[in-house]
Amino acid sequence: MLVKDWMSEHVITLDENTSIIKALQVLKEHKIRRLPITRGGKLVGIVTDRDLKEVAPSKVSVMELHEQYYLLSELKLKDIMTKDPITVYPDDTVEYAAVLMLENKISGLPVIDRERRVVGIITQTDIFKLFVKITGVYHSPEQLALIINSVEDLSSLISIFIKHGITIYSILTWKEEMAFPVEGEGWQAFDERKARYVFVRFSKTEPKVLENLLSELKERFYMLYHKVEDIHQLPRKRGASEEE
Repeated sequence: MLVKDWMSEHVITLDENTSIIKALQVLKEHKIRRLPITRGGKLVGIVTDRDLKEVAPSKVSVMELHEQYYLLSELKLKDIMTKDPITVYPDDTVEYAAVLMLENKISGLPVIDRERRVVGIITQTDIFKLFVKITGVYHSPEQLALIINSVEDLSSLISIFIKHGITIYSILTWKEEMAFPVEGEGWQAFDERKARYVFVRFSKTEPKVLENLLSELKERFYMLYHKVEDIHQLPRKRGASEEE
């Protein structure tokens, strides 16, 4: 999963000598939250909607309207931009971009080529879209969460679904310190040193077939939960849609 496949390619950039007023107009017109700033076509900084909102009232709140306008027209993006922002390349992985955003507490990254020209931007929303895509939630309301004892057990797990004629939409698995408790003595085979989480999305299944599937899985593995979620009845935000 590479950044180039999930980034937004149509990126609005502004020169570092652009006025604050012009930048505010661009953000409002295009309903965006961040602007890569360039010098000679190459990235030198970034300005967010928060940067612009902070600079206007803090510097002009006590002045007359025409004085406010004059000061804002004199301020340039180079005066408030974050210089040398964190960036990614198109051939970096989305996971790497996500870690950069998470660790640095930022919500978007300019994507540049080797000459530092801006070729795209990737944001938290792009990461959310990818996450939703790979989980298969739009295709399946059914999810099982299991703990298995090894990667090899995945083969047995898949075989059980095949035996019951059930289509798997996605399988997510990882090996990490167990965050969910294994309670009681319901799974004698549990080995915390080898155990892996597995999350399976699968096709809607007849009640009797589902009952048989769950029964067999519980005999072989430790089941954390089984959930059915209908995403076609989602609550909707009131008013205007959230801006990116």
